[in-house]
Amino acid sequence: MLRRRYWVFMTLLALVCTAAAGWDAASAAGYNEVLLPVGRTVSGMAETPAQKTQPPVAAKAGALKLEQQTEALYGYVAEGNINKARETIDAISRLFVASSFEGLTSVEGVNALSGAILDMKAAAAGVNVQQQRWETAAARLRLAANSLAHPRQPMWLQYYKLILEDLNDMEHSAVGNDLTGWKTAVSHIQERYDTIRPAIIIARKPEEVNRFDAWLSYASGLAAASRPPRREELMNAVSNGREAARVMFGKEKDEPTLSLPLAPREYGPAGWLGAGFILAALAYTGYRKYRGDRSRWQPF
Repeated sequence: MLRRRYWVFMTLLALVCTAAAGWDAASAAGYNEVLLPVGRTVSGMAETPAQKTQPPVAAKAGALKLEQQTEALYGYVAEGNINKARETIDAISRLFVASSFEGLTSVEGVNALSGAILDMKAAAAGVNVQQQRWETAAARLRLAANSLAHPRQPMWLQYYKLILEDLNDMEHSAVGNDLTGWKTAVSHIQERYDTIRPAIIIARKPEEVNRFDAWLSYASGLAAASRPPRREELMNAVSNGREAARVMFGKEKDEPTLSLPLAPREYGPAGWLGAGFILAALAYTGYRKYRGDRSRWQPF
């Protein structure tokens, strides 16, 4: 009787274990069937590269076409071909209206480019065209379009050396307290800056442009003040101008800049006499030390 109950118990236990094993296998299979598609989806998402921001192809093409038009305009202006120049100005205006330069410059940059186009139209609208104004407006527009099309290597960066040379002239005038020379140097910087300012606004941050604007206004006002500026004020203005230009042109701080060489110091007879006395004292001290060391190590 006991043996019979034992075999019944063992049979029931085997059935329970078999059922449990079957449920585990089925559960695992079902679990895998549920997770496998999800795993495939996640794996597929991981293998798919992230969508990168596409460059503004249409805007870039419009900027390049605008640059070509402004280069042609500059050539017509240099040749004195008024009719061709006016036709090209109209074509540039239509291209500007029909194009979108989103992603290439800021709102301030678009406004600066629009202003350069309007200045060019105004310079060519008169019956008697002033050649100097005409050429300046054409150069300003060409540099602006070039800055839009080539933001990494625009042509206006070539003006850095010229502005540094003008700053050196300002420094020379400050050393000699020459306000006339100061005014001349500041006016040269103003002329160059007016030519490249729209191009700079297109490529640079507003605060960088505003900083140089403020400095140039301050430097111009120094010579026009009722009280003559001190030499230190002029020298500080030159130093601030160099720093503002460096930031605006994107130059590194440790790059060498043009500067006036320091004048050699004149010592005079008293200075040379003092230097000779110091050298003689050093030589005598060295001689005494040499004699002392020699006598110390001399064998008995």
